[in-house]
Amino acid sequence: MFQHTLTGLQPLCQDDERSALLQFKQSLTVVQCSFDDYPSAYPKVASWSQEEENSDCCLWDGIKCNEDTGHVIRLDLTSSCLYGSINSSSSLFQLVHLEWLVLSNNHFNFSEIPSDIKNLSRLTALSLSNSSFSANLADKLANLKVLHLGQVNIASTVPHALANLSSLFFLSLTDCLLQGEFPAEIFQLPELAFLTLTYNHYLTGYLPEFHNSSVLVDLRLSNTRFSGKIPDSIENLESLYSLGIRGCSFSGKLPLSLGNLTKLNHLYLSVEVRKLTQLQILRLAENQLEGSVPNSIFELRNLQAFDLSYNNLSGIVDLNMFLLNLKSLTSLVLSSNKFSLLTETNVSTNLPKFTVIGFRSCNISEFPYFLHNQDELASLDLSSNKIAGQVPQWLLNVSTKSLEYLNFSDNLLSGFGQDLFVLPWSKMNTLDLGFNKLQGPLPVPSSVSIYSYIVSNNQLTGEIPIQICSLNGLHALDLSYNNLSGMLPECLGNFSVELSALKLQANNFYGIIPKTFMNGTNLMMIDFSDNSLQGRVPKSLANCVKLKFLNLGDNQITDVFPSWLGTLPELEVLILKFNNFHGEIEEPQTGFEFPKLRIIDLSHNRFTGNLPSKHFHCWNAMKDIKASKLTYLQVELMPYDVLGFTYYGYADYSLIMSNKGIEIEYPKLSNLITAIILSDNNFVGEIPASIASLKGLRTLNLSNNNLRGYIPLTLSNLTVMESLDLSSNKLTGQIPQQLAELTSLAFFDVSHNHLRGAIPQGTQFSTFTNDWFAGNPGLCGEPLSRKCGNSEASPAEDDPPSESVLAFGWKIVLAGYASGTIIGVVLGHIFCTRKYEWLIKTFRLHPESSGWRRRHTHIM
Repeated sequence: MFQHTLTGLQPLCQDDERSALLQFKQSLTVVQCSFDDYPSAYPKVASWSQEEENSDCCLWDGIKCNEDTGHVIRLDLTSSCLYGSINSSSSLFQLVHLEWLVLSNNHFNFSEIPSDIKNLSRLTALSLSNSSFSANLADKLANLKVLHLGQVNIASTVPHALANLSSLFFLSLTDCLLQGEFPAEIFQLPELAFLTLTYNHYLTGYLPEFHNSSVLVDLRLSNTRFSGKIPDSIENLESLYSLGIRGCSFSGKLPLSLGNLTKLNHLYLSVEVRKLTQLQILRLAENQLEGSVPNSIFELRNLQAFDLSYNNLSGIVDLNMFLLNLKSLTSLVLSSNKFSLLTETNVSTNLPKFTVIGFRSCNISEFPYFLHNQDELASLDLSSNKIAGQVPQWLLNVSTKSLEYLNFSDNLLSGFGQDLFVLPWSKMNTLDLGFNKLQGPLPVPSSVSIYSYIVSNNQLTGEIPIQICSLNGLHALDLSYNNLSGMLPECLGNFSVELSALKLQANNFYGIIPKTFMNGTNLMMIDFSDNSLQGRVPKSLANCVKLKFLNLGDNQITDVFPSWLGTLPELEVLILKFNNFHGEIEEPQTGFEFPKLRIIDLSHNRFTGNLPSKHFHCWNAMKDIKASKLTYLQVELMPYDVLGFTYYGYADYSLIMSNKGIEIEYPKLSNLITAIILSDNNFVGEIPASIASLKGLRTLNLSNNNLRGYIPLTLSNLTVMESLDLSSNKLTGQIPQQLAELTSLAFFDVSHNHLRGAIPQGTQFSTFTNDWFAGNPGLCGEPLSRKCGNSEASPAEDDPPSESVLAFGWKIVLAGYASGTIIGVVLGHIFCTRKYEWLIKTFRLHPESSGWRRRHTHIM
């Protein structure tokens, strides 16, 4: 930045540009910085002031001016703790002399970059990465040399106009939701040296023929759908230093000419590598490699990091080959293949000092002895193996001051080598001991900054120790499916403002739920189900404004319906089943309660009164019938960094729900499941017509109540309905013939009512069983054996009038949905038998698993 060096020198700053900068500052909010994510973050705009002693904007943080004209030519607000929106009226676009604009690592509220950015026609560098922007690529900034839009939500095709940016030197479009085919002409831009398109899972394309005039230094296409052959002409990229095509769909043989790229240092693909003797980092993860590990690997004497994870390699792999031949190795990841790893070794001296070891799912039956002398480990993953017995004492002394990530989950471990109440690793960030056979009391990590602690699906006993309250940096705590007991500590609601997911289900906890949930909490998932908790639902839960998932089912809670939960703007799933809730459900105070609710289960309680008809009008998330692509509902945890790798974790929604007449375990919930389950209560009155406004509803269960009146004709508006259970009520009249139009309906139970007349015929009704109509002596027609006569098929005087066929001609029938398509979107759905084998492994936080997505690193 230019500095004034002579006293008395007049300010360079132009008055109109100073004013524009101050207006821009006032349009945004400075928030608390997350120094863990951005260690160099600080609010640069804090120095901006119009006071006389600080009126020269050319001296402000992040500003650079032209020394001759005084015009602002560079604005760099990277990691400046900014929050807000930028619209077309922003004074930013008055800075028409800008050449550099860098707004990375802020939060601009997912605002779309206005087209007015074209006013900044002199821009040569534009960086908006990781700033919660959305954008299109249609704006023409002809002078650009640097364009960095990583993690900007573009969600469109890449326009061919980008190939006209003849001065472009650096182009990064990582994780932008790009679609369609990437224009091959962009590869031929004469100045392009850096091109990054990684993690655009719907972006297709082909590699062109490369010319020796290309100046490409860094080409990264990993985790896209680029396909076809890698051309022999790739050898013309003589300056290429880094090449990433991991996780693509390339076919054919890798060209031998790849071995001629003598400057190549980072390679991410499957290739014969013996000639690449200068390689330091080799990642072949997430391909479809088969066969054995090639011996040529052991000739790469300079190799420092080697990743073979998530392939189909088989046979027997001897760890000694790595330890004896690759003396520079510090990172070795062999996880999730089909081979067996032999870890026996007599090597005791001159071993490499490892920082990362990944041996997940390597058919290991004991702790590798070579770990004895490792005191620099930062990440150790031995999950999904066959290691039994106790964790030995010597392993508790390994890397106690450096280990940040430890995963022993999915083994047969029974405990530690001694009575251990405090775990020794002082820098631990993530600890996963889930799905073992651990017994005894719950051990507590010694690292107060621990990010995630998972010890689910074990046999731990005793109470939650009070020391848990000291873990004030915790984001995820999962103690579910153990034999823990006692009362919940009062601190659970306020010991960590960072806590996003709290899972304590399937234990023996009793007493009341703590009332200490505080303002500012990040809690998005709370699961206290399947315990013996009593008392009332604490009203302090209303402070959890980010809460998405709340499961208090299968307890002994005694309360009226907590209607105040409707103020939670993000709540998607509410489960209160199998408790002692009672009384009438009050009508909502506003028209905006539970706006994002997708699943509500109030079954097996003592609710009375009419069904909550006005609530149905508020549940906007159940009104959408658009079938988007299949995703799964989950809580995303804050990312964190270990040795340059950024890790993204998530906790899946999982629950047991009554559907299609049975209890089904949903290890994951898809975004296409919507459900209202109010069965086994004492609701009275009629089924309200307002329920027909929920056109995205797929499951409705009102069984085992005291409902009367007719089945509403308007239920035929629910065109994506798949399961409808009205059994064991006191409904009268006919089954509306229009329900035959529900072509997605897979389950329809109206048994044990007072219905009569003809059962609708055709479409889905031809697949229904007679059990679903039993207990209605007045019904006739298939599948019942009772045939309909004329009088029985005609409406009675007290039956509701039928609407004409034409009145239903407008209804939307979603193409492609056969019987039960969406209701069957259950990964490994299992009838409720309460066996540990099928319980979902949530919070899988190991970097090579499906629970963690390693999306961005300093390398790829």
